[in-house]
Amino acid sequence: MNGIKTFRDLVAWQKGMELCRLVYRETKNMPSDERFGLINQMRRAAVSVPSNIAEGYGRQSRDDYLRFLRITRGSLAELTTQYELATTMDMISCNQQFHDLLAEVDRILQGLIRSVANANSL
Repeated sequence: MNGIKTFRDLVAWQKGMELCRLVYRETKNMPSDERFGLINQMRRAAVSVPSNIAEGYGRQSRDDYLRFLRITRGSLAELTTQYELATTMDMISCNQQFHDLLAEVDRILQGLIRSVANANSL
């Protein structure tokens, strides 16, 4: 992991933060009666993406790091499902940037998992 000094240097974390900001912007316009339902669920899933990347990296254990990266993929799948639900129920408009960013974060995360799994050490 050349040039990686902190979790902030990880592209996966940076893109996860971008995804969080987008989720907060998009859910701001959802129906207010969803504030404690789908809005809360989507925001929590989005926040867990960069949070779990950071926590796993901070554990300084390859096994823990991999476990947290895999948890992150689960959160991303959860968010993807919630986004699809929100758009198909017309709570938010389908947003190509949102869709593309979900796919990009997933690709980056898969690559990071492969890289960490195949590395001899952090």
